[in-house]
Formats: sequence, structure tokens, C-alpha cells
Amino acid sequence: MPEEGQHTLTDQLTSLIQAVLTEWTGPRPRLVYVTDAGHHPTEYYEKVLCRMADPRRPGRYLAWEWVLDYYHACEYVSKLAEALFGAGRAAGAWAAKMRRWLRDKPQGIYRVLHSAAAVRHRRGLVGLARDYDTAYHYLRTRTSHLDYPSYRRRHLPIGSGVTEACCKTVFTQRMKQSGMSWDIASGQAIVTLRVAYLSGVWESVREAYLSSKDCPDLRTQLGNREHPLKNAA
Repeated sequence: MPEEGQHTLTDQLTSLIQAVLTEWTGPRPRLVYVTDAGHHPTEYYEKVLCRMADPRRPGRYLAWEWVLDYYHACEYVSKLAEALFGAGRAAGAWAAKMRRWLRDKPQGIYRVLHSAAAVRHRRGLVGLARDYDTAYHYLRTRTSHLDYPSYRRRHLPIGSGVTEACCKTVFTQRMKQSGMSWDIASGQAIVTLRVAYLSGVWESVREAYLSSKDCPDLRTQLGNREHPLKNAA
């Protein structure tokens, strides 16, 4: 459930990552962190991921590659276009060209920034200088996470759409129906059940839960029929 500071989510995600990597038996996986570089994702990277020990190499830290979501970066390219050209065909054409450069051309982000600065110097701004400066600064200060040609060449993800779609399926479709209102405790109970059900681990989760309870009659009773809370998810 939504929580100021995301402390519970942070702790759960960290425990999950550590458990997966501890039990990993194949070749060492490439670790990619795809975000919009907002406050909480940046803080999590700097305070947790960068300091996470490699369970298979004592004394060493895990190596992560941080990728800024391409489609989020494109939103700032569009903001640059509107500040330079205003709304209309010229802004759309420039933004489309810059998006292709950003995705496909070596050093694409520098080409985008150079083009934006050149257009501004040559013809000034149609939109607000504040909007231009905000978008330009966002991209310029994150150039190390915007090397999309390299990511694609190495078959790394450049977008977080799959994760966002998962959030919609798990949370939005269930918790934001007409007239619904939740407090933290009741909402979290439903979200937890829904994640177990959609992940295909309902039976193992149920057995683990029952095994942790000192209630023989309850274990027998629930073991012989479908869990009454399953439909809640």
C-alpha cells in the first residue's frame, strides 16, 4: 500500500533481491536498474543497491547498471520541443527526430542537447525559459544513464513498461474500482493475497502459512477445501 518514504516496499524488495541472488546457481546475471530517476528510486540506488554485497563473491559489491526509462526521457525531449517551438507541427517533428537520435545514434543524448542549445541560440524560445531549463537540466545531469544504443546492443531493457503494467494489474484494477476506499491494513491484506494468487504460488503460500500456525484443526479444515479468502484476491 502507498506509504510515505516507501520503507516497507524498500525492505521487501531488498529482501527479495538478496534471496534470489543467494540461491542463484547459473552464470552471474547482469543486474539492470530501470527507473525514472525520481527521488525514491535514486535514494534506493545510492543507499541500498550500491552497497549490496555480492553473496557469491565475499568482500565485493554487486555491480548494477542504471538505465533511465527511455519513454520518461522522451517526455523531457517533448518539453524541450514545446519550449523551443511552441505547440504544433514543428515541435512534433523536432521531438520525433530527437527521440530517434536518443535511441539509435551513438552519443545520442549529447546530440539532442546540442541541437536544443543551437536552436535556442539561433531563434530563441517560444515557450517559457523555465520549462526549457528544467527539461534541459534533467537530461544533462543524467547523461550517464541515457546510453540507449549501448543498452540495446547488449540486449538490456530501456523501458519500465512491463513493471508499470504489472502494477496496474496487481493494484489499480483491484484497488481502484468505483466507490472503493481502503485503509492501510485492510488494503495491504488484499494486495498480499492478490500477489500470491497472480504469481501462481497460492498453494505453496497457503501451506507455508498453515504450517506456521499451531492450529491442527484449522490446517485440516482448510486443507480439504479451497481457501475462503482466495476470491478476495
